[in-house]
Amino acid sequence: MTLRSSLARLQPPTMAGYPGQQPYGGGYPYSGQQPGGYPGQQPGQQPAGWGAAPAGIDPQIYNWFVAVDQDRSGQINTVELQAALRNNNSSQFSPETCRLMIGMFDRDNSGTIDLNEFQSLWNYIQQWKQCFDRYDMDRSGNIEAGELHKVLTDMGYRLSPQFVNTVIYRFDTVYRRSLKFDDFITVSVMLKNYTEAFRARDVQQTGNVQFNYDDFLCLVFGCKP
Repeated sequence: MTLRSSLARLQPPTMAGYPGQQPYGGGYPYSGQQPGGYPGQQPGQQPAGWGAAPAGIDPQIYNWFVAVDQDRSGQINTVELQAALRNNNSSQFSPETCRLMIGMFDRDNSGTIDLNEFQSLWNYIQQWKQCFDRYDMDRSGNIEAGELHKVLTDMGYRLSPQFVNTVIYRFDTVYRRSLKFDDFITVSVMLKNYTEAFRARDVQQTGNVQFNYDDFLCLVFGCKP
């Protein structure tokens, strides 16, 4: 990912399960550590033509926002965000991941994020980067099936190897049997959201839900990633 820094290894929290059942999981990594510099800028360097960072905004994140906001609109859209973010193999983040992340932090439903929303998003990306690096055991820059199974287990999910292989197959567009960093974010967020939607229907907290066909489709199509 572009804007690399030396990030601490962090264990994501394990979530409690349901009575008599294995836990559903859904833990998220967290950290207060700030990221490194933006390409073409030194950390702390102020972009030309812009003033100081507003109160409550990290100056480095302000500099990155200015660099990403190519049209100087004061908002960042999916295209601008995608142009700024890179995986470990220098490939761009997928449009799906960028759309997902903007949707998560776009509080006014404008399809863009402002400076405050960008700061929240950027801290979020750094938290996931720490988690990704922790479980990329072979330092390949990708998460393989065994590594993905380990991280999901440590988050509290109890999922079969068959499920993990299905996820790899779904998101591995280059047939390397592994996930890039952006795919890892997408999978983690989708899994959390689908788990929450399932849990909402599991009123007895047993880990089992009976669906009819229409309700199943409403769950699948109505659950925003």
